[in-house]
Amino acid sequence: MTVIKEASELDKLLGTARRVLIMQADNPDGDSLGSALALEQIIGDMDKQPLMYCAVDIPTYLRYMDGWDRIQKDIPSSFDLSIMVDVSADSLFDLLNKSNQRGWVASKPCIIIDHHNVETSISYATLVINRRAVATSEVIYELAKTLTWPLNLQAKNMITTAIMSDSLGLTTEDTSARSIEIVSELVAGGVKIAELDNKRRELSRKSPDLVHYKGDLLKRVEYFSDNKVAIVTIPWAEIERYSNEYNPSMLVLDDMRQTTNTAVAVAFKTYNDGRVTAKIRCNYGFGIANELAKHFGGGGHKYASGFRVTDGRTYDEIKSECIELATELINNLEQERPNEAPQHSI
Repeated sequence: MTVIKEASELDKLLGTARRVLIMQADNPDGDSLGSALALEQIIGDMDKQPLMYCAVDIPTYLRYMDGWDRIQKDIPSSFDLSIMVDVSADSLFDLLNKSNQRGWVASKPCIIIDHHNVETSISYATLVINRRAVATSEVIYELAKTLTWPLNLQAKNMITTAIMSDSLGLTTEDTSARSIEIVSELVAGGVKIAELDNKRRELSRKSPDLVHYKGDLLKRVEYFSDNKVAIVTIPWAEIERYSNEYNPSMLVLDDMRQTTNTAVAVAFKTYNDGRVTAKIRCNYGFGIANELAKHFGGGGHKYASGFRVTDGRTYDEIKSECIELATELINNLEQERPNEAPQHSI
């Protein structure tokens, strides 16, 4: 077990709170959702009232996690403390920052629990617990062990689901012996991984219309810098049409990474209000996603990150800048390791 030194301070802050707001950023993923749902169970079993917030709809592909529909898109008017999970970048709370609700969060104790091991830009955070781990849910598990928090089976299921999601089934570079040990402990505690994965697979089934759309998207993939950078663009009309069934970006990113010599795949979305968002996925050995995202004010992992741009720049400007920087970062890595080539995905 990894003892987290900030645990005692976290315990004190939670001790006086009755209504606890659990917050995800505007880019929810399997780890942030699983972490939020696990904390909901833990806090509820501590005889406190958990409240969950995310400013955007939970993506359809994540709705196999029981409890996703309890997450609200507005900040409640009354809470004592907030916990932000799987985020350290203030820019990823763009919708909150543009609302009058930001002041409510900033006026109360705010705890960050993350695993990206980067300095936070959320200036009003009271306590930051940011440990390098394969997933935020791994940090939550260690906190639970240190503070003897209750872990019912649902909390264990959500922690397991989140770890497996962010580690791509315990295969990413950040997967440690402790990550595997934690999953083993959770399985010994009653978690059935096969059942959890079957729920995910059932939800991942796609309609014939969506399968055909995926084919159209793949035909539009562009390659740059000797195929090292793969780009696809998804306009608002397609976001509006298909997002309720499946996130268009997630339909093709893995296929894009499978192209020979591709190191990084980027799926851009363009919106009617001028916003541009991007999901970034990298192949093993070419973990530049976090650096690329940080340049545009985003964040995430070395191999999976994202960003949004709302400063009025055109999509063509952002795309060109992204390709140029991605190529530079890849070339720098290749110069450090001249015998490696980005041929295999993680």
